[in-house]
Amino acid sequence: MNSPEISIIIRTFNEERHLPNLLSALRRQTNQSFEIIVVDSGSVDRTPEIARKAANRFLRIESRDFTFGYSLNIGIRSAAGRYIAIVSAHTVPLDENWLERLIAPLRSDATAMVYGRQLGGATSKFSEAEDMRRTFGKKRKVLKPPHFFANNANAAVKKELWEQHPFDESLLGLEDIEWAKHWMQRGRQVIYEPDAALYHIHEESQRQVRRRYYREAIAARRIGIKHVRHAFFLPFEEIYWFLLDTVRIWSGNATGGNNLSQRKMTKYAMRFRLQKAIGGIKGLLDGINIDSPAEKEKILFDRSYQAVVVRAPGQASLEKLELPEVKPGDVLLRLAYVAVCATDIEIFEGSLNYFKSGLSKYPIVPGHEFSARVVSVGTNVTHLAAGDPVVVECIQSCGKCKECLRANYIGCAERTEVGVMRRDGGYAEFAVMPGAFVHRLPSDFDLLKACLCEPLAVVLKGIRRLERIWPENGNFKRCAVIGAGPLGHLCALVLAARGHHVTVFDRNPKRLKLFNHPGIDTAEDLNQLGSFDTLVEVTGDPDALNTILHESPAGASILLLGLPYAHRSFTFENIVTFDKVVVGSVGSAAEDFKEAIEILPQLDTGTFCEKVMPLEEYAHAWKLVRAQTYLKIMLQNNEI
Repeated sequence: MNSPEISIIIRTFNEERHLPNLLSALRRQTNQSFEIIVVDSGSVDRTPEIARKAANRFLRIESRDFTFGYSLNIGIRSAAGRYIAIVSAHTVPLDENWLERLIAPLRSDATAMVYGRQLGGATSKFSEAEDMRRTFGKKRKVLKPPHFFANNANAAVKKELWEQHPFDESLLGLEDIEWAKHWMQRGRQVIYEPDAALYHIHEESQRQVRRRYYREAIAARRIGIKHVRHAFFLPFEEIYWFLLDTVRIWSGNATGGNNLSQRKMTKYAMRFRLQKAIGGIKGLLDGINIDSPAEKEKILFDRSYQAVVVRAPGQASLEKLELPEVKPGDVLLRLAYVAVCATDIEIFEGSLNYFKSGLSKYPIVPGHEFSARVVSVGTNVTHLAAGDPVVVECIQSCGKCKECLRANYIGCAERTEVGVMRRDGGYAEFAVMPGAFVHRLPSDFDLLKACLCEPLAVVLKGIRRLERIWPENGNFKRCAVIGAGPLGHLCALVLAARGHHVTVFDRNPKRLKLFNHPGIDTAEDLNQLGSFDTLVEVTGDPDALNTILHESPAGASILLLGLPYAHRSFTFENIVTFDKVVVGSVGSAAEDFKEAIEILPQLDTGTFCEKVMPLEEYAHAWKLVRAQTYLKIMLQNNEI
């Protein structure tokens, strides 16, 4: 496009849900003489990816630098159009004539700014939808002082006038009203055009509502359209509007509300009015300046994310958490999938020994088998970049103590274990991890399958320890894997891929039917163990362990991968008398992850990926895992 008439500016922050709908609506507009400029302020979701594909220009600013005025000025400065249309990323025009109707009044020399109608949608909070209905009516208006108003969620200005007076970059809100006021006081018109209508989809939490009206009250006082005395009237205004809301709700004329019952709509209306009043009063009383950049960023941005938090045995819920700080050595990750592990359920039930012994404490976000994409990296992280697909080591040691220097990472007293001990895990939309433990995947790696890197790394470490105790005579072993669960399945696949003859034992015939691989047999009777020189126990069942210790042949090598084994009395005379060797293994290290990333694509793991559920269905997923309905269940954290 050589010379577009209009430049459409869209400001974004985590708008992956709504931005595609807006972009699609723009493509259907009758007036196509426009360019799209997206100004993003540090989104951590797929917004940049979506915007880069559809926009003529994608501009990115740091969250710490954001104000509404600054982001608009950045976008308009690069604009080629003589008219600037400004639209919120979470809006959708009602029809294909929206843009032309919004721009048409600007073709008059007398007009400086136009703003259009906004309507609440089905998911809007009722009181918010009512405010929009009352504020943006059906009647066209030409505003005159002292009635200053405009709204940049749906507005247009002339670029030549913007060049003379850019948007105020110091305001925390109401930059639109300040701009309109400036030109109205100089004889220019500001027009409200109801035919240029769109749906404005606000899905804010109560805290976000309070913060929005707080910053707008500060801005209103700053530009002189409200004063401290207005704080006295605000509670009465919101009570009045609440009473009108209630009448509308119970008369059956409610808009928005997302199909809630009248009782719930009334309750939510009360909460909305309360938060609006609290925010407005506090903003008017606090003053006209906030000097702290950190405080400004906190007010302007909501950095909360969803995560499953286990707060005590038997107490888990989906909660909103605040993104932690990304330190120089850290990586901010957007989680893709997390695989449900039996350990997650043991944490929920309180049966995991780490919590009984005090090594780990509640609350914790579980999940250590997950895949992700990098959102951003700290200044000291050089091996990763935004957009990289990655997996993360579970056991994260200090790297400096005596045990770490001996490569005995599990012996590190300062270690953390993701989703298990001292570090939140993968049942979340986002996570911050030390970059040293984050491994980049090939760009075409299947992120669903990538969740298996962690359990595969555990298997590879165990087999590596097992191989150290094998006698040198003979290359291929007769291997018995006791337990056909996910870890046993992976263990059997690896041993078979290395040329060993493998038999998998399990009491559940449904699990055994999942094996349809050359070189892997199945059996249910553990009394057949006498013919195997290598045995791998992955169930954690003390009865199975007891059988292995007694039924395994002389000279057998036994690997214990299962956890936890109950407190039982075992006799090891049989081990000593018949030259058997027992080795335990837990967790994995960097070398195991690197090998897992290399060999995982070569393994047939289709049965692991048959069941994918959204993160919010975690409780149902745990029930299915207990019932052994599927070999593995994957939870999807974000849209991929």
